Amino acid sequence: MQNLTVTLIQTELFWEDIPANLAMFDKKIDSISEKTDVIILPETFSTGFTMNAEKVAEPMTGSAVSWITKKARQKNAHILGSAIIEEDKKYFNRLILAKPDGELATYDKKHLFRMAGEHKVFSPGSHHLNVSVNGWKLRFFICYDLRFPVWCRNINNQYDVAIYIANWPGRRASHWKLLLPARAVENQSYVIGVNRVGRDGKGFAYSGDSSIIDPLGNILFQKADLPCVHTATLNYETVREYRETFAAWQDADGDAVLLPGSR
Repeated sequence: MQNLTVTLIQTELFWEDIPANLAMFDKKIDSISEKTDVIILPETFSTGFTMNAEKVAEPMTGSAVSWITKKARQKNAHILGSAIIEEDKKYFNRLILAKPDGELATYDKKHLFRMAGEHKVFSPGSHHLNVSVNGWKLRFFICYDLRFPVWCRNINNQYDVAIYIANWPGRRASHWKLLLPARAVENQSYVIGVNRVGRDGKGFAYSGDSSIIDPLGNILFQKADLPCVHTATLNYETVREYRETFAAWQDADGDAVLLPGSR
């Protein structure tokens, strides 16, 4: 199987300013000179992590989705990030993955960050998103999902790469840098985390720490504090050989685990 090339975009975001963010990402994506298969933007890339959904939410026909669809075609790459979407009179923190042929795939954030009141504004998702790129199996998560290993569980190697996009505050950066390798090791998969930097409209600071981690938990890339556009190539043999020589996945628990005394 051929290798997978991915590009991470770690950047500041313009608070609740969709046109400014789209223009900024336009320039950053155009600056990518290497051929890449997947371009990864942070969570809520078009607005920042705001709870003011009534003000900034767009439908699936809105500017953010239209832009990412057009950009994926232009770049001939898969491009993903989450946006605040309104649908059926509900709000969703929705990961949008645009494919080079214009097709869209979506994932609604499952775990809503109650400490910011996200669960009071947004509706949770209930289904995983799996997408194949160059034969690689990718699964997608958003920020707070990282703290919940059961939701992230890779049963029977259903995915080869877990991608987490986030607005993860710097004051909890140690948790981000601890949990990303943990998810890689326990699921025997590559893990990619893309976070933002700078300060948001509420004054919260973000340290980035966007990362690429191999199935053994080795950090292949990690960048703190500064904006960056980083392209890397993942080697499928690393996944295949590790799962073959250290087949812990064959002894993993399934979907449901009954504790002593439970029914």
